Amino acid sequence: MFRRYLVSCLRGMVGLWLASNACAAPAVGQPAPDFSLTDTTGKVVRLSDFRGKHVVLEWTNPGCPFVRKHYGAGNMQALQKEAAAKGVVWLAVNSTEPGSGDYLKPTQLAAWMVEQKAAPAATLMDEAGGVGQSYGARTTPHMYIVGPQGTLLYAGGIDSIPSSRVDDIKTATNYVRQSLAEALAGKPISAPVTKPYGCAVKYKT
Repeated sequence: MFRRYLVSCLRGMVGLWLASNACAAPAVGQPAPDFSLTDTTGKVVRLSDFRGKHVVLEWTNPGCPFVRKHYGAGNMQALQKEAAAKGVVWLAVNSTEPGSGDYLKPTQLAAWMVEQKAAPAATLMDEAGGVGQSYGARTTPHMYIVGPQGTLLYAGGIDSIPSSRVDDIKTATNYVRQSLAEALAGKPISAPVTKPYGCAVKYKT
């Protein structure tokens, strides 16, 4: 049993150290780790600043084909705008370490977001990877929803079809849209934990 657990825990992680941190990530129903990060404009953003609101956390990396799938199709931007219209705060987080070929400087990442017509409330830089590791974020995208009281309500994939094919978006169940609708209606989230898919987060080692 232990061996099977360990193998499962390691899968999709970047190294044993990272995997053990991801496995220790907060479970749905527990307090979401508070954090303080600088956004692409240099402003400090704290999760606790948004207490009283629902918050979506989106782990992103423009170099990842799975991220490009959802942005290229306009799917991620549509979700961001829908969320904002309902008073939900959307924070994009990039934990790509500076030594990675996918790393973009804050100004470059900001420019990419503008080019995509993206609409997060802020795009946050997590080059050291501490925030991503505290959540157990292991793919881009990896999605989380935090409730108004700071409780983690959802953790997992953006949708139900783990592919980089744009055509799959229209037939997939969008877990983020579904979970937000349920949470905002005061209903229990029907699928609070799902399997994330995408590129491995390129953490600093």
